[in-house]
Amino acid sequence: MTDLFIDPLSFAIGCAVLGLLVGSFLNVVIHRLPMMLEQEWHANCADLRGESVPASERISLARPRSRCPHCGHQITAMENVPVVSYLLLRGKCSHCKARIGLRYPFVEALSGVLSGYAAWHFGPGWTAAGAILFLWILLALTFIDFDTQLLPDSLTLPLVWIGLLFNLDGHLVDIRSAVIGAVAGYLALWSVYWLFKLATGKEGMGYGDFKLLSAIGAWLGWQQLPLTILLSSVVGAVIGIALIVVARRGREVPIPFGPYLAIAGMIALFWGKSLTASYLGLLA
Repeated sequence: MTDLFIDPLSFAIGCAVLGLLVGSFLNVVIHRLPMMLEQEWHANCADLRGESVPASERISLARPRSRCPHCGHQITAMENVPVVSYLLLRGKCSHCKARIGLRYPFVEALSGVLSGYAAWHFGPGWTAAGAILFLWILLALTFIDFDTQLLPDSLTLPLVWIGLLFNLDGHLVDIRSAVIGAVAGYLALWSVYWLFKLATGKEGMGYGDFKLLSAIGAWLGWQQLPLTILLSSVVGAVIGIALIVVARRGREVPIPFGPYLAIAGMIALFWGKSLTASYLGLLA
């Protein structure tokens, strides 16, 4: 891979463009995966009750084709160019002129920026490729959890296993650190969950959070877990206060923890080692 992309700048630009294209697909994943899970749950419940599953349009990541939620107009290829189509259409459906959510170009642009920066940060090679894949899945999980308070096993569990396999050759950390990180990441939040539940009788977080931190540990190693937990708390406090003050979100409305873990994982991916070294230096 290094031989194919000798120039770091060209590699970064190419990955940024790829990130824009994948960002368009991530929008589909964010929107449809929860719907697919709900459809599967209904089918399983009907099967357990011995009922026939109601006939309905089967949703997948590939079908049906993307369409306007207001008028049903099918999105053409020219209307689906990441960011560019949104700007040319002025954020409106070409058929009914209904507003298109700003979320779509934002996810596409964010995917492109993160992919390009990861390519620039790590340089041409498999480490950058793995980091970009890690970022894509974290990005999808962030918005799914924010929308639905769900962290699907179909994303979190593969992220754990891919991280362990990726680090077999020590691309980001050695395999021993990755394995310990996966185990420690899960047990850390699992312990907090049960302590909180025993003390209050309430559930403070979901099992998906355990699996997400386990995945971050598998990719970045156990050494980055304390920093990730600390950063997620800081990010959560800042965003939570902003939602209450700016968006006037009620304090009683639950706020998912997964997005803050994912954002902290992204920060730790790029600057975790330097931040940890600075923190330890201050303590010393």
